[in-house]
Amino acid sequence: RVALDTLAALLKSKTNARRAVDRGYVQVLLTIYVDWHRHDSRHRYMLIRKGVLQCIKSVTHIKLGRKAFIDANGMKILYNTSQECLAVRTLDPLVNTSSLIMRKCFPKNRLPLPTIKSAFHFQLPVIPASGPVAQLYNLPPDDESDDNDDAETESEVETENDDDKDQHFKNDDIETDINKLKPRQEVGRPIEELKMYEQFFPELSENFQVKSFLELPKKDSIKDSSLHQQNEQRNLLPSCQCLSQEIVKGLDRISLQNSAKKDQYYGTGCVIKKESKTSLTTLACSKPCEHVSPRSSGLFEGSSVQLGKLCCTGVDSEEEDSRSSSSGEQVVLEVSDVSPVHDCDLYIEMVKTTKSIPEYSEVAYPDYFGHIPPPFKEPILERPYGVQRTKISQDIERLIHQNDIIDRVVYDLDNLSCSLPEEIDVLKFNSKFESGNLRKVIQIRKNEYDLILNSDINSNHYHQWFYFEVSGMKTGIGYRFNIINCEKSNSQFNYGMQPLMYSVQEALNSRPCWTRVGTDICYYKNHFSRSSIAAGGQKGKSYYTITFTVTFQHKDDVCYFAYHYPYTYSTLKMHLQKLESMHNPQQIYFRQDVLCETLAGNSCPLVTITAMPESNYYEHICQFRNRPYIFLSARVHPGETNASWVMKGTLEYLMSNNPSAQCLRESYIFKIIPMLNPDGVINGNHRCSLSGEDLNRQWQNPNPDLHPTIYHAKGLLQYLAAIKRLPLVYCDYHGHSRKKNVFMYGCSIKETMWHTNVNAASCDLMEDPGYRALPKILSQTAPAFCMGSCSFVVEKSKESTARVVVWREIGVQRSYTMESTLCGCDQGKYKVRK
Repeated sequence: RVALDTLAALLKSKTNARRAVDRGYVQVLLTIYVDWHRHDSRHRYMLIRKGVLQCIKSVTHIKLGRKAFIDANGMKILYNTSQECLAVRTLDPLVNTSSLIMRKCFPKNRLPLPTIKSAFHFQLPVIPASGPVAQLYNLPPDDESDDNDDAETESEVETENDDDKDQHFKNDDIETDINKLKPRQEVGRPIEELKMYEQFFPELSENFQVKSFLELPKKDSIKDSSLHQQNEQRNLLPSCQCLSQEIVKGLDRISLQNSAKKDQYYGTGCVIKKESKTSLTTLACSKPCEHVSPRSSGLFEGSSVQLGKLCCTGVDSEEEDSRSSSSGEQVVLEVSDVSPVHDCDLYIEMVKTTKSIPEYSEVAYPDYFGHIPPPFKEPILERPYGVQRTKISQDIERLIHQNDIIDRVVYDLDNLSCSLPEEIDVLKFNSKFESGNLRKVIQIRKNEYDLILNSDINSNHYHQWFYFEVSGMKTGIGYRFNIINCEKSNSQFNYGMQPLMYSVQEALNSRPCWTRVGTDICYYKNHFSRSSIAAGGQKGKSYYTITFTVTFQHKDDVCYFAYHYPYTYSTLKMHLQKLESMHNPQQIYFRQDVLCETLAGNSCPLVTITAMPESNYYEHICQFRNRPYIFLSARVHPGETNASWVMKGTLEYLMSNNPSAQCLRESYIFKIIPMLNPDGVINGNHRCSLSGEDLNRQWQNPNPDLHPTIYHAKGLLQYLAAIKRLPLVYCDYHGHSRKKNVFMYGCSIKETMWHTNVNAASCDLMEDPGYRALPKILSQTAPAFCMGSCSFVVEKSKESTARVVVWREIGVQRSYTMESTLCGCDQGKYKVRK
């Protein structure tokens, strides 16, 4: 044993490893290992067997060693021996070491794509002089991938050490120059130029004298005749063209009627009625589908597209409990009494004015129907022992048993003519709708599929967010889905997170829910190599796989899968329109402006919320104008959809009749940009806008042509600074994919210096501790908030983010990023809950 350990240590030297390969020792080591495996039937000499494996592992650190291992049939040998060891738990060290060797020696492959750049192209008005986008534009079409055989493989140490690496990087990343840390309030732009933003602050000049004080005028943004004429020329289809006959027959019986009930929420509602004699659903809207023009009405007719007239919204979980009544009773869900902000007809109107690069003409059912919370608690999934090892073994089988692999392309965004005969028994996929981003699907085995996500537009990476549709399934069968081009080194999918699924059949049965699904879920490094261009210049990097298995409840259902609860740009426009139509203008000052247009021509909404002055007397008008500002923003990263849901809750709360909400309105003026990156959201990006850049790294020097939303958002703040009306709080809503709970990042000179070895005079560290006030309040009032996860350290890599720039340049002391987890809590009342 000692001799083997010594040999393994010596073979870590590349020179010694090459000598061992040249003398044929790889084959000898494999023969020795097999011999010990066969004769050690009582497993008394496991440490000796492991020592032999350690020698093989050391040799395979070099390219020649890996080649010799493959030539000696090492993959098959270690695969077979490790499978025989699985039944004995004490032999796990042998199985794990064998797995590491096989993964390291598995031949690296390129992704089966013509290019790693996005399948969609958008020509930028200005090409940056430097940076990743400029590099991407200057690349030859086929100069995207490395010769990965020439690159040494990454360390076999997996994700358990990633947190240590992150911590080491974080310590190096902390800003130590106290002069750079000190906030330096800068206007940045001439005051004459900043006056253009005066139009977005009418509350500072509104005198409420001329206009009727009892009623504010409402904008009629969706009734514009020119827009309506353009809308009629757009063709919108439900997203799935392959519905089962059972669903189609049910949809044919769906009728739209005028509801006699008066809508008490100023908007349209939806009543779902479930009759005792049928499992299908009748939906009665409070108004007919007037949005279907004579020209486009034919698109909503016929058996395969009847869902275009379907209307469904959210109800509360308490209302859902009423479904437990006996089958002989009629169940009525009055959605308008519970969730009035979802309006199917209005959603279609909003979709018509949404501009996408692929020019989507389909609508995803969950976005159109709306959804309700599931009527049950969803605990964090416990990961079964050995699931990752099992999945890796199945991947290795692809190399060993190549004849068992089907390798059939069933969906390809790069080849839209790709079609399969109807009689072929395969799942059907689609993501050609708003926020969808599936690029390619390959059938590997009968019930196993590899999925490839699309890169962000004008980028060659950023893969994490997914949203796609599946149909043509059978019941009682476990379908395995592998998303094979993820990039982050770890994920909450290894810690209880599950993908979300929405079933159309369940929606028709009055259960329109996004539910957590999937078994045997894990996230691990695979054998597909990343281009060094897409990996920041690092060679030898690999992609990661999210794998999960789903057994469907309904045959030939239409199901949608998503990384997190989708929230589209059209949904935002619908919600804002409903909030505006529902608010009481006598009590609430609500204004919606267009801050700017995005690169694709979509509007970026700016919302103002505060309380109306008590009267039009001078004292009340002065109090109204002198309220401090609170500035909120969200969704700069499209894949962080939970940021939009938190923003939706914020908006609804501020517009509610809750006494504390009224108190907030009377105390502050809220300026809100609910979606900083509409183009990225619309086109299914994960992190970037159409410029191919992370907008949250552009706050220092935003380009008005490439980053208009950031340029003008910063302009609003600069204008407030120029007129001496600095916001009391700035908070940018985000989602976090690797941590649990809700927490904040802030900015503090003192706490940043505490994390370094730099000594500073006490006078230099004098600081108002007010930056901790809001997080402390939240930790005491919000069960999901975790003060222990908060950080107020300023990192060098974050100096161009909204949080740091607003603190340093604008001078807002309470400048935060609020992070919401994608996967539940590990503390408080929501512990182990999603």
